[in-house]
Amino acid sequence: MSAPAFVDEYRNCFRATWQEDAPIDDVRFVALDLETTGLDPASDAIITIGAVGVRGGDILLGDAFSALLKVERNTSAVTVHGITRDQSQQGLDEPAALERFLAYLKDGVIVGHHIGHDVTAINAACNRRWGFSLFNRSLDTMDVTLNLERDGAFAGRRPIRRFTLDALSEMFGVVPHDRHTAAGDAFITAQVFQRLTRLAVRYGRGTLGGLCESFPIDGEDR
Repeated sequence: MSAPAFVDEYRNCFRATWQEDAPIDDVRFVALDLETTGLDPASDAIITIGAVGVRGGDILLGDAFSALLKVERNTSAVTVHGITRDQSQQGLDEPAALERFLAYLKDGVIVGHHIGHDVTAINAACNRRWGFSLFNRSLDTMDVTLNLERDGAFAGRRPIRRFTLDALSEMFGVVPHDRHTAAGDAFITAQVFQRLTRLAVRYGRGTLGGLCESFPIDGEDR
């Protein structure tokens, strides 16, 4: 069976996309956050998707995405995120939400804090529905921060030992407004990333390849 037309349109975005040597100011980044019913993408559902574009050092409020998905059961995770079952029933079905998200995302480079979970959750959903995973490149704000620390960007400060979004927000003076919502956390992440890119240019990581370098843990990349 052929893929739906929107999947082909999404794939076509990658025929010409950013290369390793692209200056980071030229690249469209998409700060992304999901709220899910748990930590197992194979069995847990996406509750909300929040995203906002970042380009040329600016957060693009007109380039944002938010979606509430239907959730069949009101787990404790749904309650933590402040969404009742009745509210979730007014949301989009998963296929419709993903279709809209991919049309928004295009070939944007995904940015997130511990972004692996979010990408894995979307990949699991896309594979269940249509048998493919995201083509987008992604980078983790924690990797960028630790690479910059190793480069000497935070000389004179204590070594980084707390690896939460709250810790990075505090470190960069970002007010964590609307925390633990997808749209709120995406915007907080975008603000942290905005500050990281300024440092990255100063410390020789002004290209997409330099920015996306993963941070080695115990001799291996995460």
